[in-house]
Order: sequence, then C-alpha cells, then structure tokens
Amino acid sequence: MQPARTRLQVDVRRQQLLELGLELFGNQTYDELSIDEIAKRAGVSKGLLYHYFPSKRAFYVAAVREAARELLEETDVDRQLAGHELDPEGIRTRLRAFLTYVSRRRISYSFLLRGGIGTDTEVAQIIEETRQAVLDQMSSRLSRFGGNTSAPSTRLRLRGWLGFLEAASLDWAERQELELDEFLELLVEMAGAVFAAILSPTEP
Repeated sequence: MQPARTRLQVDVRRQQLLELGLELFGNQTYDELSIDEIAKRAGVSKGLLYHYFPSKRAFYVAAVREAARELLEETDVDRQLAGHELDPEGIRTRLRAFLTYVSRRRISYSFLLRGGIGTDTEVAQIIEETRQAVLDQMSSRLSRFGGNTSAPSTRLRLRGWLGFLEAASLDWAERQELELDEFLELLVEMAGAVFAAILSPTEP
C-alpha cells in the first residue's frame, strides 16, 4: 500500500503547485517570476520544484493546461440538460455555470486567455484546443437540433460568439459593473439570437 500512498502524495503536491502557479502567473507576468520566487511562495526547495517540473516554462505550460482542463470540466452541464440544451433555460443553465466559474476563478480564467510566453507555440496550441473543444460542443448540440454545422456561416457565427463571450466575460469579471444575473440575461439573449440564426431554415 505504501507505493499507492506515495503516488497519492505526489499527485496532491503537484496539484497544489499547479494551483499556486495559476495564482502567481495570473497576477504576474512570466518574466517577472523567478524559480526562486515560485519555490519560496510554495514553501519548497528549488530541487523539489524541479522534481515536478523540469523548468519554469514546463511549470507555466502545465499551469495553462490545468486552467484549460478546469474550465472545460467545471462548465460541463450537459447531463443536467438532457435534450434541452438549446431551450432558453438550457442556454441560461450553461451560461450560469460558465459565469459562476469565471467569477470564482477569475485569475485562472484571465491567465488562460491572456497568459503567454511571447509566441510560445505549445501554449498557443493549448488555448486553441480549448476553444476548439468549446466550439465542437456547440456544433454537436446544434447538429442534433438540425443546424447546418458544416456551413461556413455557422463556423463564423460560433467563432464570433465565442470571441465575444471571452472578451465580455473578462471585462465583466474585472470591472464588476453588472450583477451576475443581469449579465447572464444579456448573454442569454445574444446566444439565443446566434443559435436561432443557425437553426433557421433559411440558413445557407
């Protein structure tokens, strides 16, 4: 049983370091943070930090990947909707889960969308894969309800909607000028219009 227990301890420690990474990189730029500072804030030696992550870049990339995983996992409410994904209440439920995540994990969300090491291709790929996963989910739901998801206009509408959602939710989380429910209704209205256009029988 000892190896399994040790493995659990390793996984817990790694997860704790990733949580710290999300906080640190969410508040400071990559260049501002040194391995010494990260180890100090974590309360571990540099050697132990390097045991989990061989370089600062590896730690950063792992934190980006964790932020992406967390976003997709915590906003997945498909099981709750059961065929009502595109009903107004279904859209509202999904967007509420998303805004609740953004509000609770603002630093992680901002880090995922705004973070970057210059033009690091691996980081850019993780972010793009996350966006594509969200787009694929939307396309799948629309397809089940008769939407022509292969149409270029559908792709552009969904890309445009996702880009707006990312920018608007960041602005909302940082400025906090609207209550969650007020912002939610704005998004529900806009999402409904986008999805209705895609599901319209006149859609080319």
